[in-house]
Amino acid sequence: MPEGFKIIIQEYLLKLIQPKALATTIALLLLVMIFIVIRRKAVYNIRILTYGAIAITMSFVLSYVKIIQFPNGGSITVASMLPIFIFAYIAGPRAGMLAGLCYGMLQFIQDYYFVHWVQFLLDYPIAFSMLGLAGLFKGRLYLGAIAGSMARFVCHLLSGVVFFASFAGNQNVFLYSFLYNISYILPDAVICMGILMLPNIKAMVKRLSYSSLKSTS
Repeated sequence: MPEGFKIIIQEYLLKLIQPKALATTIALLLLVMIFIVIRRKAVYNIRILTYGAIAITMSFVLSYVKIIQFPNGGSITVASMLPIFIFAYIAGPRAGMLAGLCYGMLQFIQDYYFVHWVQFLLDYPIAFSMLGLAGLFKGRLYLGAIAGSMARFVCHLLSGVVFFASFAGNQNVFLYSFLYNISYILPDAVICMGILMLPNIKAMVKRLSYSSLKSTS
């Protein structure tokens, strides 16, 4: 094989592993996965559709109740992720991811800020769609809430590393993005977990789950 051909291949491969190229690839793969999941034929009854609309609305309203607003995006809210977690638990991951996607777009409208189209995908539709993964853990809502929170965190982490590296200054960009994003995702998740432990909330989730199953039988 000619030496020049090897060099061209090497240069091409090096371009593919550049941060923005990697982030773009990951974002597009995640987006494709999300659309494959949510586009699969499913029939939602009026009750599930109503629950979904209520969950999206409640999450959006709660996102305005901020305990701490961070300077470069992100905030600690009063359990704004919780309604999506509960809906995903009741209706399943497919419906949960769709509700999360809608909520993510509302979040974009609320905070309208992006520097790159891939960053937009990672921080809004993809990140909030990941909350719907809580629906994968039937009977384990706490584990589902943790999984959804951490999946959202990973999206923001990747976005921070690639598109907001300048904010890190002299710090390691991975450490900066990790600490910045975990500082609001973790407290938000803890607040959600605390509310889920309340007996009244447990009873409500159980009642809603039972009623939704009954309506589909």
